[in-house]
Amino acid sequence: MDLKQLRYFDAVAETCHFGQAAERLHLAQPALSQAVRRLEAELGVLLLARTTRQVRLTPAGEFFHREVRRILGDLDACVVGTRSIADGSRGLLRVGFTGTSAFTQLARLSRMIRSALPAVALEVRADLLTPGQVERLLDGRLDLGVLRGPVAEPGIETRSLLQEPLVLALPADHRLVPEPALEVVDVSADEFVAYADARSAVNEAMVSSCLRAGFSPNITHRAPGTAALLALVAAHLGVALVPESVRSMQLNGVVFRDVADATTIDLSLAWRADEPSALVAGALDVLDRHGFFSPHPSPTS
Repeated sequence: MDLKQLRYFDAVAETCHFGQAAERLHLAQPALSQAVRRLEAELGVLLLARTTRQVRLTPAGEFFHREVRRILGDLDACVVGTRSIADGSRGLLRVGFTGTSAFTQLARLSRMIRSALPAVALEVRADLLTPGQVERLLDGRLDLGVLRGPVAEPGIETRSLLQEPLVLALPADHRLVPEPALEVVDVSADEFVAYADARSAVNEAMVSSCLRAGFSPNITHRAPGTAALLALVAAHLGVALVPESVRSMQLNGVVFRDVADATTIDLSLAWRADEPSALVAGALDVLDRHGFFSPHPSPTS
């Protein structure tokens, strides 16, 4: 039994007429009749009751036809799905977000992808620091990553989304909260909270801002993620310089203040440079056409 036999039988079962079925299949009627008889012989079952006036399905033929329709439908869906995955219009897109970038970028990215590629599902992994995202991109656990640039890792390509200023996270009753304007040097005597990963791009930007202001930050506590970092600030265990998007995480006991001379930090979209899938290539094309990237992109790594 093969698929050709099943399609032949399906055509006859739908029309209950060998001549019409043969015309639909562009096949000679005797050849079609012989093919159906071979199918019946292989099954050992009479599928069609034939008279000189009509052809009708037997009860066994009715059941077999329902199953054949299901099988052929599943096969057609399999072919369509396989082709759509190959051309990048269907599949699972795994996207990582660093810190609180999901608050500012996830809705934009999701809206663009879903409008242009409605058969693509998004799997979101939030609050992943840049080094962790780079590792997951390289080993295939992530397809795209919204992270802090620049990324110097070979095999990773990036495009800039925006330049984000650093802001100061202070305990709510900190002495500087009432001040009308702040500079980085104002917290030179304070203890600092930083991210635990020594490779953190935010840590580098924070240290750079402090060194430009004439002092080295006294880092006394480290946190694995943004939520824990802000909790340490709220507990009066230090101050922190964090990207402006962290303002979206409202936490009792923490106040965010602009800092006139703090540096900015790049937020970029990253992906594997080698052998990107059709899905990733299609997603990047959609994001590019819909203006997801900065109009003044930073150099790719």
